[in-house]
Amino acid sequence: MSPRDLPYDPVAPEERRLRHGAAGLLRAASRLLDALAERLALADAPAATAEPVLEFYGDAAAPEGALYVNGQLVGRVLGVNRL
Repeated sequence: MSPRDLPYDPVAPEERRLRHGAAGLLRAASRLLDALAERLALADAPAATAEPVLEFYGDAAAPEGALYVNGQLVGRVLGVNRL
């Protein structure tokens, strides 16, 4: 098949403007997201100066077998009600 045999369907000017506008919008969004990623990547991690505080609740009034690290629930120990 030669290039002469390929069908050519020119794009209407209004569709071309729409495509160029969409491409510009996507490029602008990409630059914005790239800048946000750079700013987030440079954020300092909190320093872990103290030992983590471990808490376990097996009381009847507390969630059964709940295990916390620094106040954040990290899991449950099923079937264990006392450590």
